[in-house]
Amino acid sequence: MKFHTFDLAGPVEIVPHRIGDARGYFSEIFRRGPFTEQAGQVEFVQENESLSAQIGTIRGLHFQTAPFVQGKLVRCTAGAIFDVAVDLRHDSPGFGRWIAVTLSAAQGNQLWIPPGFAHGFCTMLPGTVVNYKVTAYYAPEHDRGVAWNDPDIGVKWPREADAATLSGKDRQQPALTDLPRHFAMEG
Repeated sequence: MKFHTFDLAGPVEIVPHRIGDARGYFSEIFRRGPFTEQAGQVEFVQENESLSAQIGTIRGLHFQTAPFVQGKLVRCTAGAIFDVAVDLRHDSPGFGRWIAVTLSAAQGNQLWIPPGFAHGFCTMLPGTVVNYKVTAYYAPEHDRGVAWNDPDIGVKWPREADAATLSGKDRQQPALTDLPRHFAMEG
């Protein structure tokens, strides 16, 4: 496995090594030791999966508040996504900044998004399946978000991004400047 970090502290891209032959490939996709060296000590308690039928589907930008703050290990198991993490830690030098990685089934890469970040994605292929492990259980009363197209964040979404695919919830998310102070550097 290879681990790639970003100028924005926290997120980590994980690229597995694949051993292939005429039958296909074998790949180790998670190993606790190297993962904790890069991401810190975490425990996953729930695993989720979403299917997006059409290209350009936008989901996010989502996060949960204390005491159900989530870190996410995101993987695309069919298709491809433009995966985004936005720093919401108010005392972070990266507050309001974002990173993005294209995750695909073909590459098998993953993105670790630590607590204190909002997460969202846009599908790049039809029939895209996204799987992610989280460090806290889903808690609807702590489920929050920020506007996917907030100009203060300035995510450069791919041209495929289709606002018509947004859920009712995601159409009503607040701007970054309207968010209460939910996170500090330690999560």
